[in-house]
Amino acid sequence: MIQNKVALITGGSKGIGYGVAQALMQKGVYVAVTSRSEGAAKDAAKKLNESVSTEAKAIGIAADVRDFESQERAVAAVLSQFGQLDIIIANAGLGRFGSIENLSLEDWHDVIDTNLTGVFYSIKAGVSALKASKGYFISISSLAGTNFFAGGAAYNASKFGVTGFTQAIMLDLRQHGVKVSTIMPGSVSTHFNGNEPNEKDAWKIQIEDIGKLVVDLLEMHPRTLPSKIEVRPTMPPSKK
Repeated sequence: MIQNKVALITGGSKGIGYGVAQALMQKGVYVAVTSRSEGAAKDAAKKLNESVSTEAKAIGIAADVRDFESQERAVAAVLSQFGQLDIIIANAGLGRFGSIENLSLEDWHDVIDTNLTGVFYSIKAGVSALKASKGYFISISSLAGTNFFAGGAAYNASKFGVTGFTQAIMLDLRQHGVKVSTIMPGSVSTHFNGNEPNEKDAWKIQIEDIGKLVVDLLEMHPRTLPSKIEVRPTMPPSKK
């Protein structure tokens, strides 16, 4: 049973993070969603509270995963509000794409600092709380974390790193009763990289599908740990 557990979801104001938050709340999990923008975080929490009929509540927190002290404050805010932290979903991420000749230093650092270092900061800030609750840490990697492509040097590096980092800390933390998994989605209908979700995205994984997957992981018998999950659209887009 995950009812009355408490989850912190980075980058939870839209996209995959929002879909996971909604799925968890429908199971009675209290959630904190973060965004770099306080307004976006608060607006998302308001929408979640209005859309979910369980007693679980959402709060919005302004936090930047690139800043360790910001992540520490987010964890402290969750503990202050709810008294516990059982689940961390390290979801915040972005993409900058281009050949190595054109990839700027700023773009490289923005991708690595957000997608990879941000995952490190998220678990580092919350590890004591998860050890206390014998909780669960889930990172959102990507199929780009095992499949490289032209123009993806920064993004591939960040997601290959997330996949490897999460698998390594899984081995560290299971000794303390903390479960760790990484989810590696393919194409998801989100606002990622300037996309605007619409009916043409129907072939893609939907955010509620990732939410269901997270719920399934959390509800699985504790003797079993799916530590790395690849998920992709069943069929590619129609050529018609």
